[in-house]
Amino acid sequence: MQSCSWSDDILVFDSHSTDGTTEKAEALGARVFKREFDNYGAQREAARGLPYKYPWVLAVDADERPEPELVDEMFQLVRQPDQKHAAFRLRRKDHFMGRWIKYSTLYPSWFIRLYRHAEIFYEPRAVHEYPNVPGVVGELHGHLLHYSFSKGLEEWFVKHCRYATLEAQENLKLLTDSSAGFQLFQILSRDPVQRRRKLKELSVRLPFRPYLRFLYSYIFRMGFLDGLAGYRYAKMLAMYEQMIVLNLRDIQYKSQNQT
Repeated sequence: MQSCSWSDDILVFDSHSTDGTTEKAEALGARVFKREFDNYGAQREAARGLPYKYPWVLAVDADERPEPELVDEMFQLVRQPDQKHAAFRLRRKDHFMGRWIKYSTLYPSWFIRLYRHAEIFYEPRAVHEYPNVPGVVGELHGHLLHYSFSKGLEEWFVKHCRYATLEAQENLKLLTDSSAGFQLFQILSRDPVQRRRKLKELSVRLPFRPYLRFLYSYIFRMGFLDGLAGYRYAKMLAMYEQMIVLNLRDIQYKSQNQT
């Protein structure tokens, strides 16, 4: 909340939490809306339809903070009367062990977070959802600061266990949907968001995914330059990939034994 105090219209979209989040948010002047959580894509799409005061929205998670440079840049852009863009993509700086982990986190990864809420929509994806933007998309120089370990390693693993279950379900859809053919050239897209998405779809089809994920993050993307923190982070990404694979195999096993 404090990191967004520059805004006079802060909306908190809560999934009926019981940790006092909504009370604290309201005390700080935010407008709170609640919706029962079903999946991340549906939650993002529902949040897009909230009664915002302005046409532009910066969507941030609870563990993200906009840099002052990003705030200044956004204000300059959205105030332009002839602004042609419908959305802007931006990068994150992921932090672990008290520092920015530049290489193991696959920086720069781009996310569409600043948008005209009436001009985009979120696809029905359970996790790692992607917004569809029919209009023009620009890029911002500023960053979001991401503190995914602010509540400790245990919370990170709990969250990623949940992600892994949902991601396995999405993986199965890709593998069984005959209309969702993958074309290798798509990973060469000029759109970094789409390129990242296609790389993820490619990884679903590869063997030894956990090991390849570690090699990609630590060796190919030079995660070793992040020191010990980079090594540990790359190992955790490989563990997350292993959880996805195990969940996928479990879903497939249960499906085969029910028929």
